[in-house]
Amino acid sequence: MKQLAVISILLLTLVSCTPSSQVKIAEGSLEATEVIISAEGNGRIVTFDATEGSQVKADQVIGQLDDQQLVLQRKQLLANKERIESQMPNVDVQIAPLKAQLEVAMTEQARVANLFEAKAASQKQVDDINAQVKSLSAQLAAQKLTLEQTVSSLTSESSALSFQIAQLDDQIAKCAIASPIDGTLLTKYAEVGELATMGKSLCKIADLAHMYLRAYITASQLSTLALGDTVKVMIDFGSSEERYYEGTITWISDKAEFTPKTVQTKDERASLVYAMKVSLVNDGYLKLGMYGAVVEGN
Repeated sequence: MKQLAVISILLLTLVSCTPSSQVKIAEGSLEATEVIISAEGNGRIVTFDATEGSQVKADQVIGQLDDQQLVLQRKQLLANKERIESQMPNVDVQIAPLKAQLEVAMTEQARVANLFEAKAASQKQVDDINAQVKSLSAQLAAQKLTLEQTVSSLTSESSALSFQIAQLDDQIAKCAIASPIDGTLLTKYAEVGELATMGKSLCKIADLAHMYLRAYITASQLSTLALGDTVKVMIDFGSSEERYYEGTITWISDKAEFTPKTVQTKDERASLVYAMKVSLVNDGYLKLGMYGAVVEGN
């Protein structure tokens, strides 16, 4: 009899310490950050190697749209740009002969002026050399202005083509289908050979390594929970199997909403509740949609 009494006491102690004695203060389901990758250009899908369930890295290229026409347009623009730049005049080289003539004329002008002061040259010689210097100066200025205008015009054309080439480079880059995040490819909405148009959904990727429980709390619980708090989360794996994880409250809604039909809280169902997110590190067992609850107690 004494042994039975001891066993009964031990059983009662174990029951009181089991997870079933814990109080659920908020319940919900597991979610993850999901990204739907859409086509950023138009074209036939030529490669789409990733398979559903595969792991992808941020910026990893998992597919490619046909960019052949864009590549050909880029080559044509590059050829036009090279042709325009080949027509670019070298201002210094082209004005060099006229500049040399002007320097000679100015030297002669100074010599004639000295001779005129020494009364060894006539006024006509002075007037002729002055006129020559003036004429050459005007020709040099006009030629330089014309060449600079030509350079400016060709530079503008070349710059316009550079912008067009940059636009094509951007369009070509967008033909690559790349993942914006580290994650798992959940669903493919297109296959190789299909025609993709801008905005068409191609696949969905989720960050399953970092999941969160979206749960709901009543207004009376707001004073007991705060951002950054560490809480215990129970995840139901079915068949009475439960696992416990340590989570961090990362978000609490600042607006109340009506209680979802599937959600129960510590108190009786309230007409308004506040949504919150509890972040969890996935150990490989957590799956989207699993039921979970924030619990308190031993």
